[in-house]
Amino acid sequence: MKDSRPTEDSGAIRRRRVCNGCGGRFTTFERVQLRDLTVVKKTGRKVPFDREKLARSVNTALRKRSVEPEKVERMISGIVRQLESLGDVEVTSDQIGEYVMEGLKGLDDVAFVRFASVYKNFSAANDFRSFLADLEENSSALPEDEG
Repeated sequence: MKDSRPTEDSGAIRRRRVCNGCGGRFTTFERVQLRDLTVVKKTGRKVPFDREKLARSVNTALRKRSVEPEKVERMISGIVRQLESLGDVEVTSDQIGEYVMEGLKGLDDVAFVRFASVYKNFSAANDFRSFLADLEENSSALPEDEG
């Protein structure tokens, strides 16, 4: 191990490591898991929460977008902490989707729309138009910063 330190949000330990075989460097994250969560799917089926599946979904939405990996990791860790602090061991896939939408909205607009298109099950171009129109309407309804 080359280096070890807590992440900015103290939700994990970030370790820089060196491969003994090739000398390549890589980073690992070790996290404390507060409780085992179960995801209740829309069909009613229950599956164990999979942080890596959450990360894959977020990273798919962020594909080819220039967002710092640390910001993505911080967002994912924040979502997991929110889910763990709900006080229930069962969370719905809708709850997870809403947290991801909220996180991506503040991180990258394109990734936000990409994720929404899958999460909200867009099937035609009009679905995108309606979503973007609603988004525009809601953002223009916010008061201007008078600072």
